Amino acid sequence: MAFDKKLLDIIACPVCKGKLEYNKEKQQLICKVDRLAYAINDGIPVLLENKAEPLQSEA
Repeated sequence: MAFDKKLLDIIACPVCKGKLEYNKEKQQLICKVDRLAYAINDGIPVLLENKAEPLQSEA
């Protein structure tokens, strides 16, 4: 099942309540403010802080 990008209009980061960005290649939702990546499993975003992965610094 594919992720419905329309969800980006209504969902938010569970930590800061900010906007999330969709990374199609990695199937993740990214919060740039908190530098966290939330997985998308079978088209469903897993918006749990304890399941989020920290973003790697881009040097």
